[in-house]
Amino acid sequence: MPSPVGHLLAGAAVAWTADLVPGRRAWRTAAPTASWYQRAGNGLTLVCALLAAAPDLDLIVHRHRTITHSVGAVIFVALVAAAIAATRSRPVARVTLMCAAAYFSHLLLDWMATDSFYPQGIQALWPFGQSWYISGWDVFRQTARLNPLAAEEILQNVKAIAVEIAVLGPVALGVWLVRVKALAGLAAEMPRRDHPPE
Repeated sequence: MPSPVGHLLAGAAVAWTADLVPGRRAWRTAAPTASWYQRAGNGLTLVCALLAAAPDLDLIVHRHRTITHSVGAVIFVALVAAAIAATRSRPVARVTLMCAAAYFSHLLLDWMATDSFYPQGIQALWPFGQSWYISGWDVFRQTARLNPLAAEEILQNVKAIAVEIAVLGPVALGVWLVRVKALAGLAAEMPRRDHPPE
């Protein structure tokens, strides 16, 4: 299964992709002089990145790849995101879909990964089903957690992270560049919308 590095990249890419969808998104723009954090979408991009890595918190309770790796968990995240967006006067549908898609990206990456532990895959359809699913594509390498300080496992994890960066890095960078251009155009249009010609 992918490392947190791959999941964080995927979550940020999902947030930036959502910014390309037409609709109310001016609240995600920032001036060219703003900090990188502000231009990256402020806290919501960070939230999406963290949501994309969050399903692996189930390792703490030794229930890995079950409830937190399911459509049930995605629905839960969507409901919480909708409630928070509504209380903060943000576009509910956009924020809900952004957060749910970021969380879902974890399931997608794990489904496309190598898994050498039985049962293989994730319980993607919980609570509607208990079956385990894996694509068999092995796009992402297996990471090691049993002896994380052992030289062999460090090497295995470094190789896995390198593959994740090679696959997801260009995607995240590409979406970031398109997003910057699109939101810059949106920011340039804002004064014209606010002050129509007389």
